Amino acid sequence: MLTSASGLSYARWIEPRWLEISRITIPRISPSDFATPVRLLHLSDFHLSSVVPLEFIAESVNLGLAEKPDVIVLTGDFFTGRPAKIDSYAAVLARFAAAAPTFACLGNHDGGRWAERSGGMGTIDRVLTLLGAARITCLLNESCRIAVRGRPLQLIGVGDLWAGMCNPGKAFGVTPPRSGAERVVLNHNPDAKDLLHPFDWDVMLSGHTHGGQVRLPFLGAPFAPVRDKRFIEGLYRWENRWMHITAGVGNLHGIRFNCRPKVSVVTLA
Repeated sequence: MLTSASGLSYARWIEPRWLEISRITIPRISPSDFATPVRLLHLSDFHLSSVVPLEFIAESVNLGLAEKPDVIVLTGDFFTGRPAKIDSYAAVLARFAAAAPTFACLGNHDGGRWAERSGGMGTIDRVLTLLGAARITCLLNESCRIAVRGRPLQLIGVGDLWAGMCNPGKAFGVTPPRSGAERVVLNHNPDAKDLLHPFDWDVMLSGHTHGGQVRLPFLGAPFAPVRDKRFIEGLYRWENRWMHITAGVGNLHGIRFNCRPKVSVVTLA
């Protein structure tokens, strides 16, 4: 009984606040050979709520910025439920854009039909206001071309799968030809890879899974909210491209077990 109580206390009060830095290098992803690596700070699933306070999100921002990223990408689920005030939240997130070009896509909790059925927001207006105030570019079935020390990148963001907003046809339809650029897709839910499969891209960055949030001996991550349980956290080679899924910063219900929150740095070699 004491062991069970200790385990519950750990899962509730210790691990959810025990941030870990994950550093991953992706080998050359296109025929072009660039001498300068690009460091992407990949954060996801802040889930601001009663169990994920703004102070903890700010701590993840501090850790991430200390890695001196070239580009910052945020892959959705900024809220849980219906946030009342966003001014302080925007001030915390604005530190990203002050440090490096920052881009985001939206998650299932950020508004729309799924969020509304789950007690959240029926529209994405609130999260768009937040990102706008923080000067973060939201790519909602859109793309943006940037250059990092002469290395061209095309960032392509799609809407959330569960929200019914994932439209890669629209996103890639407005994306200009590569012209030597590598293509990085921002997509919240890794299950959307099947919709994205017909299109031309090199790396997909996702969150949503929380790494399973609870990992059990012999069972793995039975509660991971994805259909394809092969892809829950980490770097994967899939269909001759790369997928990186981060365990995210926040959580639902204030619990993590054997699955620490992550600040991820992805280097394009």
